Amino acid sequence: MTGPKTNERPGTRATLRGYHMSASKARVVLNLIRGEDVKSAAEILAGTTREAADVIAKVLASAVANAVNNDSMDADELYVSAAYADEGITMKRFTPRARGRAGQIRKRACHITVIVSRLDEDRLELLRVARSAQAAASRSRRVATSRRRSEPAPATTPAAPVAVEEVENDLVVAEVETTEPEIVEETVNDQALDETSAEETVSEDTTEETK
Repeated sequence: MTGPKTNERPGTRATLRGYHMSASKARVVLNLIRGEDVKSAAEILAGTTREAADVIAKVLASAVANAVNNDSMDADELYVSAAYADEGITMKRFTPRARGRAGQIRKRACHITVIVSRLDEDRLELLRVARSAQAAASRSRRVATSRRRSEPAPATTPAAPVAVEEVENDLVVAEVETTEPEIVEETVNDQALDETSAEETVSEDTTEETK
């Protein structure tokens, strides 16, 4: 049993025709968003690095805009009910090869279609519960952040300069204590030399008198 035809599927659609990309490359990205709600599909496309993701995101935005403006639907209640890519025209080009031959180049195109529809009541209820829980969690995080910012910062006690001066004074005293004994020893040695020289001169004088 086959499903409804492509042009008979219910919902609001947007179509991009003749885009220069193979249909197989577009289908890889379309498979990611099929059946997802519009917000989740937009997030998936934003995180996909393929070239087709940017193009399909624009087609999805166009389908949502058509549903809101033409069919008076709520954008938060929509989901991707169908997404497919049909093959378009194929341009044939040639490139020169060896021995006078020519290699064929096929430049393919595709038609991308995205259809959005309204969620059923069960999925809408689950989506509302999930969004309310997410909003409550976000609000609690904001309140906690604002409370942390409003709390006064702990007072920091700067280092007293007196301690630094005391340390410097201790170093100076230590230097003085280490240098004073050397000075005393040098003065004592100088006095001893003066006394010995005086004794030698006295002894020389006494020897001359005896002669």
